[in-house]
Amino acid sequence: MFGLFRSAGPVTLSPAEAHARAGRGEVLLVDVREANEWAQSRVPGAVHAPLSTLAATVASLPADKPIVFYCLSGGRSGRAVDLCRKLGLPHETHVGGGISAWKAEGLPVER
Repeated sequence: MFGLFRSAGPVTLSPAEAHARAGRGEVLLVDVREANEWAQSRVPGAVHAPLSTLAATVASLPADKPIVFYCLSGGRSGRAVDLCRKLGLPHETHVGGGISAWKAEGLPVER
């Protein structure tokens, strides 16, 4: 009966909601894209933890607030949530549409 009430997929935040929550200090945004993508543009204040190495590094992410993963369009961040669930970690939220949707909504990015 374990996991009976747990959602099947990741919890999805809109870019605007993720931006607002991060701005209030309620969540930590974690970018799971690769280094070349991170270098091109990223969400201000985000932490970089590529999906390709996340299994080895996720335990070192700050644990003082909930983590919200994002990637380019939402696929890899969804896989990051799946990985965390397999590892028994509570991280279950990502940004729907990733940084592409973030930019489309005119939210801030940095280089």
